[in-house]
Amino acid sequence: MSSEGGPAIGAPVTNEEFRRACGRFATGVTIASVLDANGTPHGLTVNSFTAVSLNPPLILICLGHAVTTIDAFRSSRHFGINVLAENQQALSDRFARKGEDRFDGLDWYRGESGVPLLPGVLAAIECRVHQRFASGDHDIFVGEMIKMQIAEGNPLLYYASRYRRVALD
Repeated sequence: MSSEGGPAIGAPVTNEEFRRACGRFATGVTIASVLDANGTPHGLTVNSFTAVSLNPPLILICLGHAVTTIDAFRSSRHFGINVLAENQQALSDRFARKGEDRFDGLDWYRGESGVPLLPGVLAAIECRVHQRFASGDHDIFVGEMIKMQIAEGNPLLYYASRYRRVALD
């Protein structure tokens, strides 16, 4: 162990150390969404979302290989990103649970590309798949933003394994 509390140089980083270190980066919370080949909506809570490029307008999300809906994302030409507002923690929790139909009984609408979008979010983004590749135990989906809607409000944040809210001055 080094004097700074991390692993010694050359020692492999454990999964727990990796999670703790990455958890020190505050992120917004999104729900990535897609329609499968039968037109059934699927989605999951994702905080690995970032802007990549302005020209063309590209974003990326990362989905673990073990995600039950990954095949729907892999086979689709479009996906949606729903950026959650601070009052939508219950929605984030719903889409983080495994083993159930996350859209069952939930209001949603189809974007112009057909992707499922959620009302009341800070941003509803439609993307065309620009690139997909595997890296480690995740697939990285780069999407070209083709349509978006935004609303005013404060974001739902995630930091150090807990939901947080923006503290306004």
